[in-house]
Amino acid sequence: MDFAAFAALCYELEKTPGRLAKIAAAAEYLKRLDRDEIRPGVAFLSGRPFPVSDPRTLDVGPGALAEAYELPETRNGDKPLTILEAAEDFGKIAEAAGKGSRREKFARLRALIEKTAPAERRILFRILHNELRVGLHDGLILEAIAKASAADLKTTRRAALFLSDLAEVAAIALPGGAAALEHVDIKLFVPLLPMLSELSEDFAEIFKAHGGATALEYKYDGARIQMHKQDGRVRIWSRRLTEVTDSIPEIGALARSEIAGDSFILDGEVVAIGKDGRPFPFQELMRRFRRIHCIEAAAGEIPLRLYLFDCLYLDGVSLIDEPYEQRWAKLAEITKGNHLAERRITGAAAEAQSFLAESLAAGHEGLMAKSPASPYMPGNRGKLWFKIKPAETLDCVIVAADRGSGRRRGWLSNYHLAVADAVGGFAPVGKTFKGLTDKQFGAMTERLSALKTGDDGYTVTVTPEVVVEVAYNEIQKSPQYSSGFALRFARIKRIREDKDPRQASTLAELQALYEKQFTAKSRR
Repeated sequence: MDFAAFAALCYELEKTPGRLAKIAAAAEYLKRLDRDEIRPGVAFLSGRPFPVSDPRTLDVGPGALAEAYELPETRNGDKPLTILEAAEDFGKIAEAAGKGSRREKFARLRALIEKTAPAERRILFRILHNELRVGLHDGLILEAIAKASAADLKTTRRAALFLSDLAEVAAIALPGGAAALEHVDIKLFVPLLPMLSELSEDFAEIFKAHGGATALEYKYDGARIQMHKQDGRVRIWSRRLTEVTDSIPEIGALARSEIAGDSFILDGEVVAIGKDGRPFPFQELMRRFRRIHCIEAAAGEIPLRLYLFDCLYLDGVSLIDEPYEQRWAKLAEITKGNHLAERRITGAAAEAQSFLAESLAAGHEGLMAKSPASPYMPGNRGKLWFKIKPAETLDCVIVAADRGSGRRRGWLSNYHLAVADAVGGFAPVGKTFKGLTDKQFGAMTERLSALKTGDDGYTVTVTPEVVVEVAYNEIQKSPQYSSGFALRFARIKRIREDKDPRQASTLAELQALYEKQFTAKSRR
């Protein structure tokens, strides 16, 4: 298939408001793909240069992209670019490494861009930015795969949970149909999406949802990992399904030497620990995950501790449909009780509050509450699991907003947050699109549009007048913002109509809150 046909589909989807019509158009596109075009064709439809399960990255910086935008809008040659050729060229860009790789990457990127006509080029740039902006999220692509392959949606969705990559689901479903999907099951060294949780601070609600009692576990301020082992081979993935095996070799060594079982898939968390035994802030842990050189030295500087809380597969048998209590029993058996999350089963609010206080005092985020009867449901977010983590709040001013895409298309819905600095201005501390209802998004769009002072086509800068109360889970050092800080997991709790910008939280207050974090956490 020519890339121009894919670009035409994107423009069609952009103008198509209805969900069912979008699914139908995407399904027709999928049917037209040849077998070897399916994986890249679905990746492009997701707005990605590579499928989710492909570890390659382009590593093209913003400077190179800005320069690429300036290239003349003329195509070299008359031969149309195909989907396969675009995929191959993305691969060549990713492969450029070593001395002079930046120049080589740009040369290869330029060669790809010059194969496109202007209409194709605009779509190519969207893929380079990992955002197609046609209102077709992964859930709709999944439905399109089911429609194109005449497969049951429930079967298609279950296969997607096991494979964690819509490109792989399509590669099985489109040639093989519904029957092929029915044979997809949990598989070693194919990471599953992690089971998710709802946020709650109401233990009465949790006890009721879980039948009177719940299993409480410390919620660690670390990084979720999924660990696969078969015989002596171990591979580890992050919650985003990025492989991190080489970045945390001591965890792989621990899996080989201290956990029984010929084969297993375990769910857990790794936490960076200081010399005082307290956890480092999450930001320090991320330094380990991003390391590709001098791993041994990094391991000495930022030691890790493993906490396990689930067993999904053991010695050839899937356990995800077994209740939590049975999976925990298997986990305790193969670990001999070591490396397990701190846990308590209770139906008493006072005991739960006491356990929460213990977790916070130890420097962790809060608690998880899990129904003892719950199966493990990859990618599911519901009332089977809750997270309890008290959040701090700041009053921030909105200084700009990005235009939304997908379901938020047409709204200004990603808000640039700032606190008051010492000279009468405002210092940025992050962005968020979380916390408002659809009705509030609409009203906020009108309000910010009236305050507009600039517009680059994507971000609208505004007069700083709107104050919002923002909840967050941690303050991190950040060179990205002039304040020097960023709010982790920022979300708007309410719009402070009672406050004007002069009453917003200050940079000095933010600095003090950052320092306060180290009463429970370790510091480098």
